[in-house]
Amino acid sequence: MTHHLEICAFGVQSAVIAERAGATRVELCDNPIEGGTTPSYGAIKITREKIGIQLYPIIRPRSLNYYYDTEEWAIILADVLMCKELGCDGISVGVQKINGEIDADKMKRLVEVAYPMGVTCNRVFDAIPNAPAVALETLIQAGCERVLTSGLAASAPEGAALLKDLVTLADGRISIMPGAGVRSDNIEALVQQTGAFEFHTSARQAIINPVKFSNPRVTDMGNMYVADEEEVKKIIQLLRRNG
Repeated sequence: MTHHLEICAFGVQSAVIAERAGATRVELCDNPIEGGTTPSYGAIKITREKIGIQLYPIIRPRSLNYYYDTEEWAIILADVLMCKELGCDGISVGVQKINGEIDADKMKRLVEVAYPMGVTCNRVFDAIPNAPAVALETLIQAGCERVLTSGLAASAPEGAALLKDLVTLADGRISIMPGAGVRSDNIEALVQQTGAFEFHTSARQAIINPVKFSNPRVTDMGNMYVADEEEVKKIIQLLRRNG
């Protein structure tokens, strides 16, 4: 079975690196410190123009949780249509109920609105209170094509046992894509332990600010992250060696 790597790209620079290094797909995000939020129209447009591999922007209007009010739900639907307009291949999205469970009706609606784009369920799956098998069936019935998950753990290596169970339960009906903490030093073990064929990583590194002057009294500048091209290449080489 051929193995694939998706890169979580926090900007067009990382998306270009992902394609050059041999990745299959880019999940385009903004705000890495917030866990990833919806990128801007301009970011999606320019990234779509710059790369030919699959592009799946994350649709997440804010951080904190995946439970959205009426206005936020309207924003989500509008952003899905924006991605379709810009020629994206799919979206990465997730919605939960107030009790933390996957919102089956809204996920099904998102699949309908996104069509013919594909839909990845993002890590809302890892925010469920219990019953991952039930949540998995919910997403299969909704029509999602894959689930990005760490196996309800802090990282995919820690959740490897559940990831293996999910792959077995999925039985080819949906792809289980391990993500969080995926690196070149653990990818081979994850392949063997989980049986998954798609994996997700940002392989990110902070870049040094090239601007000559920074006001030391201004502390809200933040960091910029780009994908480590050599790390991405190494992961892909190891995936190919194992599949």
